[in-house]
Amino acid sequence: MSVRVTPDDVRRIVDVRVGDPAQIARRLADRPQPSGLVGSTGRLMLIAADHSARGALRAGDDALAMGDRTELLDRMVRALARPGVDGVLGTADVIEDLALLGALDGKVVIGSMNRGGLAGTVFEIDDRFTGYDAATVQGSGLQGGKMLFRIDPQDPATVRTMQACAHAVGDLASRGLMAMVEPFISGRDESGRVRNDLSTEAVVRSATVAAGLAPTSAHTWLKLPVVDDMETVLAATTLPVLLLGGEVAADQDAQFAAWSKALQSPTVRGMVVGRSLLFPPDGDVEAAVDATVEMMTA
Repeated sequence: MSVRVTPDDVRRIVDVRVGDPAQIARRLADRPQPSGLVGSTGRLMLIAADHSARGALRAGDDALAMGDRTELLDRMVRALARPGVDGVLGTADVIEDLALLGALDGKVVIGSMNRGGLAGTVFEIDDRFTGYDAATVQGSGLQGGKMLFRIDPQDPATVRTMQACAHAVGDLASRGLMAMVEPFISGRDESGRVRNDLSTEAVVRSATVAAGLAPTSAHTWLKLPVVDDMETVLAATTLPVLLLGGEVAADQDAQFAAWSKALQSPTVRGMVVGRSLLFPPDGDVEAAVDATVEMMTA
């Protein structure tokens, strides 16, 4: 039977936040820790839920899909309960909610660090670190930190984001924690909206720049989109790669086929998927998660 999150559960979370907020830190400190970064599949399978802190709430045709916290937590808890799911990537508010629900026991937890580049703003590329830092990642008993690194050749704010990401990678590495870097070559379209360039050349370039951040890459993992020529992309680095699930696709079978093909590479050590599994076209979270885990073990 699926685990479900109800409005009563959310009410209890609010009660804790009002009456005993110190319980949040205790829950995180006391939770059973995972034995390593990879679980039963031999790869790392994470559910992502850090989009909302950047103001990106859309999933498929629903502009506010991730705006209902009870619905989001329900889908997160159901996904995390499935065999083969190793953990979660999220901002502090989501991670703390999940901790209070008891959903993080034994799970790999990655804290999202830079959420300052709000979607649809003129300052989107200036992606400041408004979430976790390395000290709080360590202090909260998390396994690592994730950062978005978009390179816009026409936006001078890129260098500030680049420098901040380099500092974060080094700070995490000095503590023996994973630094998950999600790089893109980006630019604005005719309407001024930031778009990521998913050509093979652009993804290779972004991956090589991200790999060179900080004085060491010993603890750096790359989170990369799945594009047509993944062989060329994956040949560009010796760092462990996690596949980015991306947007909800109308053709889920084609999306799964692309993931399955990319997973054949020994460089690929797992997946980080959010909206594609939490809000699948048919609404069946468990089936979408199970199908993805099956690909990981094939």
